[in-house]
Amino acid sequence: MAMKAPGTATQTRHASLGLSDQDVLDMYYYIALARALDDRMWVLQRAGKAMFVISGPGHEGCQVGAMWPMDKQRDWLVPFYRSVAACLVKGMTPRDLLLGLFARATDPSSGGRQMPGHYGHPGVKILSTSSPVGTQYPHAVGIAYAAKLRKTGEVTMVAIGEGGTSQGDWHEALNWAGIYKLPVIFIVENNFYAISVPLRKQVAGESVAARAAGYGMPGVTADGADVLECYRVAKEAYARAKRGEGSTLIEYRVQRLGSHSSDDQQERYRPKEEIEAARKSDPLITFRAYLESVGLMDEQRYKELMARIKREIDEATDSADAVPLPDPATAERHVFATQNDPTYYRADDQIPGPHPLHPWLAPPGVGANPRGPARRSGGEADA
Repeated sequence: MAMKAPGTATQTRHASLGLSDQDVLDMYYYIALARALDDRMWVLQRAGKAMFVISGPGHEGCQVGAMWPMDKQRDWLVPFYRSVAACLVKGMTPRDLLLGLFARATDPSSGGRQMPGHYGHPGVKILSTSSPVGTQYPHAVGIAYAAKLRKTGEVTMVAIGEGGTSQGDWHEALNWAGIYKLPVIFIVENNFYAISVPLRKQVAGESVAARAAGYGMPGVTADGADVLECYRVAKEAYARAKRGEGSTLIEYRVQRLGSHSSDDQQERYRPKEEIEAARKSDPLITFRAYLESVGLMDEQRYKELMARIKREIDEATDSADAVPLPDPATAERHVFATQNDPTYYRADDQIPGPHPLHPWLAPPGVGANPRGPARRSGGEADA
């Protein structure tokens, strides 16, 4: 129940954007859930339960804002390793992500075969990324190109950090999308550090959004700590894609609140004063302050929400940790794929929506591979 002051007639900022009170409360839930999951993953890694953690404290607000206009069932997300909040909004659960962290057999991202941070789930149309930086951008453009050719109406959102924009894949993807006016939203979460390399040494001109002009699409910069502004620009980009007007490049400027990964120590290259100042842009704090200012959050409600999230994270941790590790006998699965062996392709891997049935799942004689019963998958790389 909302706790607005009686007689309040001024329209709230979120209402002016078409968001309900429940929308913004749900948005805060996902921001807080992602942060709690992030904290738990770091604790598990330090306890020796996981080999590695790379996640997104400080990035949650822009991810939730960007994902909110998307059709969660119909559209596609192509994430990167910090996309914890985005994957949760799209439909993955904390348990799903922890199965990947623990490398368990039923991990939906890869069956426990990739290192942590390679989020994906075919059932909710999240494409798992590969380890080489930037390769998700051409993948996303390929999905968007197929959607345009098939006239499915799907929109694809893809994310990367500013360091990844130095890769050739990134530029090739924007060029192709610009030429063919593809329904894809390009997100760059600029936290000013590519591991330890500062923005001034990574991006000439220090503006990623400015590069959009070279590819014939709009480029927008938004404060990544302002959740509602992140939503507003994403909503406009989504509407543009749905109208058939093509892609948009959005640069969210965020503060990375922790080290690059569990193998990094940011205090070695970031001044203490800078790290402390960054915490003022924590979306967990700034968006809570907004909710309090419009009468939707108070201390009691906040405590109840945090208690609920802790229960959910505890239950997800226990459940994921109880799942067995992959059978070593299946180590070659998804490396060499055999059409005649149905166990090499799971029925629940079929992508939902208006797509042709995967030939390996089709009835006998339908959609058979004309080039023979066996083929080798190509292009995947691991780190």
